[in-house]
Formats: sequence, structure tokens, C-alpha cells
Amino acid sequence: MPQLTVNESAGDFTHIAKLNYLDLQAIGTGNSKTILVLPAGSAVDLVGIINTVDIVGSTTLSVEVGYAGTTTAFIAAFDVDGATVNLPTFNTGSDFVQTAGNSTIKGGSLPVKAVSADTAVVIKVTDGTNLANITAGEIIVGFRVINLGRFR
Repeated sequence: MPQLTVNESAGDFTHIAKLNYLDLQAIGTGNSKTILVLPAGSAVDLVGIINTVDIVGSTTLSVEVGYAGTTTAFIAAFDVDGATVNLPTFNTGSDFVQTAGNSTIKGGSLPVKAVSADTAVVIKVTDGTNLANITAGEIIVGFRVINLGRFR
């Protein structure tokens, strides 16, 4: 069977952000940090999150992934310390959830958050105990961004 070379491999994600427990501590509880900038002419097709190294030292750590004004747009309330290591979660945010009256998508995908100007994507960290108590842990957030603006 032929193998893909680097220039032929499309992959499943176009962007990733890897954050360890020190990164989460640096952000601070209740605060947000930009982890990606959507370029003008793009939209988000898929967002996944995975806990790759178990969180040690907290039982109340959660994160959200979205943008200014809607930090739960792509990933809503991901329970980092309660998540099963290496079990990914996808598209749980409000931008991906259809409301009553929306059309059913029978195939393909329906990208969300189409932007006409560069737009920051943020991760928000919340810990009800104390982030300083965390001594281990790592999460990865993956994005598949469709960027028609690159053909300008």
C-alpha cells in the first residue's frame, strides 16, 4: 500500500495547542488566553480536546474553548481532572449545537464562526480549588480550520 508523503498528508487537524499544568497555572483561574487566531476568510470545522497526562492536584479543573464573549463556543466545560486520559471530546460548544428550527445536516460538515477579520480563539481556565496545587497534567486542543481566504 502506498504511504503518504508529508506534502500529500492532509491530516485531521490544521492547528493544535498543547498546554501542560504550568501553562494552565500561568493563565490563572477565571482567565483566558489566546491559543489560535482565525485568519480572515476562515471558519472552524472541528474542535477536539484530550487530556494526555492525568491532572494531579485538582478535582475541580475545567476549561472552555471559544472566543471573546462566548468562551464556550467550541468546547464547553471540559472537566480536565475528571476526563479519562486519552479519550477525546469533540464539538461540545454552543456554536456546534443546533437549535430548534435549524436544518438537519445529512452529510459533510457545517463549519461555524466564519470570520471576515482575524479573530482570536481563547481557552478559559476555571479551578474551584487552587491551580497552584496542580503538579502534573497536559491537554491538547485540536482545530480543523477551513480557510478560503488563503486563495485571495
